[in-house]
Amino acid sequence: MKLHLDWSAYETAGQGDAYAGIPATGGDFAKAVAVCISDKQCQRKPKGVMCPSFRATDDVAQSPGGRVQVLKAALNGELGESAFAGKALAEAMELCVGCKGCKRECANQVDMAAIKIEYQAQRNEKQGVSLRERLIADLPQQLHHHVFMRSIIRWRNRSSWLAKLGEVFLGISAKRKLPEPSAAPYEAPAFSTAVIKDDRAVILFVDTFSNHFEPEIAQAAHEVLSAAGYHVSTLLPAANDDEPERALCCGRTYLSLGQVEQAKREARRMQLALRSALAAGTPIVGLEPSCILSLRDDHLKLGLGDEAVALSKQVYLFEEFIAREHDRKRLTLDLKPLPPGKTLVHGHCHQKAVGAMKSLRKVLRMIPELDFEFIESSCCGMAGSFGLEAEHADISMQMAELDLLPALRASPDAAILANGFSCRHQIREGVERNARHVALLLRDALKEKTPC
Repeated sequence: MKLHLDWSAYETAGQGDAYAGIPATGGDFAKAVAVCISDKQCQRKPKGVMCPSFRATDDVAQSPGGRVQVLKAALNGELGESAFAGKALAEAMELCVGCKGCKRECANQVDMAAIKIEYQAQRNEKQGVSLRERLIADLPQQLHHHVFMRSIIRWRNRSSWLAKLGEVFLGISAKRKLPEPSAAPYEAPAFSTAVIKDDRAVILFVDTFSNHFEPEIAQAAHEVLSAAGYHVSTLLPAANDDEPERALCCGRTYLSLGQVEQAKREARRMQLALRSALAAGTPIVGLEPSCILSLRDDHLKLGLGDEAVALSKQVYLFEEFIAREHDRKRLTLDLKPLPPGKTLVHGHCHQKAVGAMKSLRKVLRMIPELDFEFIESSCCGMAGSFGLEAEHADISMQMAELDLLPALRASPDAAILANGFSCRHQIREGVERNARHVALLLRDALKEKTPC
């Protein structure tokens, strides 16, 4: 079995453990599957980040433990030679949204999100990649090379018959709106593109979603970091990049759909652009949780060497960096109170899974008199493209209705903060309200400097 991800971190998993039940084939991938000890902790229904597909369906087969049983059967040859292209494994993995909740809450940290990437890569190898998945994964390239994509998305959202055609031919739900790109992508300030090599240098990584859909978030982050006393450089492709005009991308859209080689290509572009910054130890700050936490986690399974490890240690979510520097008393931010009223905070699944919400809490406490409340919720249900897919649109909203949307409806006048791009889109669809990124809140709380 040719593996697409690097599972060598599990090489010693199960040694001396009589209960591991490691499957007969699959090598270290099989060991990653077998870390599940069937304690059924994933088959509980408390609030939080535990498996949203199980909580929404109440079906044990849709829990991480249920998926492990089918994966073991496949790797033991019980489902035939084409198990990874078969119906049983497809049904088991279909509703996994890659929330990473199991990696945090499972006693043995089974990483079902990464296991699903390997499954999808195996399936793609046997069945090919569908047109829908090619289009979605290629979004970073499509938006750069085909300017008309912006117009097509807007026309589709305003035309019921175009939306219906998209459902028939692509499987994109006609009931859902697509996120609309901004009129123009993010444009880095001219003075910000050269790396300044000192202990106040920071590199801002503007991901695909911030770049093409919400450039105001990147602009706000740049403004806040600059006001805090940092020399901010926007991460740009290296001069010897094969596509120097195309913005850098972490490869998240490819990874989420099992297109591993394409994800590696994007990761190598980032490594090339960051080579000198990694050597200098310059912090890299990003805005989108799924992108930044991919750099810290999923990229370590791409077999890209020491630079991937170095990057994982130098990359921060925007709020993590602000909180860290505040704790070190290196910030010069002067903040004022925002307009009164409660702010409800929804955390991205990956933020919650790695414990990054505490940094967000610290940053919000820096804003004077801010009244905020964290929503205790599971996955919002959008999960990248999952909620847009015709066969998953309904279950996506069921996931949102577990905790998130009822909490928002209970406070109709509250402002909403959500740092995940998909989360903000799901909230807009579910309650017709706009959520904001923390970079926008901090920018609005900046005190105006008195002219000299």
